[in-house]
Amino acid sequence: MILVTGATGNVGSPLVKQLFEQGAPVRAGVTSPQSVSRLPNPAIPWAVLNFEEPQTFAAAFEGVDRLFLLRPPQTSNVERGMKPLIDYAFSVGVRHIVFLSLLGAENNNIVPHAKVEELLLAGPAAYTLLRAGFFMQNLSTTHRLDIAEHNDVFIPAGKGKTAFVDTRDLAAVAALALTEPGHENKAYPLTGSESLDYYEVAAILSEVLGRRIIYSDPSPLRFAWKLHQRGEPWAFVAVTSAIYMTTRFGMAAAIHPQLATLLGRPPLTLRQFAIAEAQVWQK
Repeated sequence: MILVTGATGNVGSPLVKQLFEQGAPVRAGVTSPQSVSRLPNPAIPWAVLNFEEPQTFAAAFEGVDRLFLLRPPQTSNVERGMKPLIDYAFSVGVRHIVFLSLLGAENNNIVPHAKVEELLLAGPAAYTLLRAGFFMQNLSTTHRLDIAEHNDVFIPAGKGKTAFVDTRDLAAVAALALTEPGHENKAYPLTGSESLDYYEVAAILSEVLGRRIIYSDPSPLRFAWKLHQRGEPWAFVAVTSAIYMTTRFGMAAAIHPQLATLLGRPPLTLRQFAIAEAQVWQK
């Protein structure tokens, strides 16, 4: 049995869909019964799983031997917010954990992904670390409002380039790692095939949407304050800002070939993503 955390999110949703359609034994971890309606197929088995509620662990992990692990976006304190679940997975004999990490996490102790990687490397289960570049889907979720309402890619990345990756490609790699041998104790840097700055991103969105989209390049402080004003907790703001600092300093620009090698096809491009998601940025 494969347990997928974050099963209604950008990566977890296409992952449970693919595993279910392949006939793999999969269980979707959801935060509440109400969120089940957001699963891609109502027939997918599910269980309530909350990282900070250990009473939900037993039912979710029943019979599980493989785990797809995703950091909840609001979690910055790994010791409190993720370690109990990881320890529980070890204790019930989960033999393989596939973790959606962050590109460069092994060299960046500021981000919580680095602490999770340390826990997995020290644990008894096999691991696969998917060190992902910046999600294209962040543009259609976290930053959707600024683009839709203000025609602005409001991100504090300076002139830094990003090798964007589509979460559907990440889900496809995760499915391979969870169902095929040979991915144990490996770390894969995963990016798309093009490295773009946010001026180029704005130009692509302008062309696809048929209206002018700008990249205002706000200061890190202005970005953090605006995010907090929208109701985001400071812990989330801090982690998000730290991730963008890596872009600002040129640490997100490198293109890696592993995703194309693993999937046997080119990664999806930002233009393909924008065309597919165009409706979400309408006012």
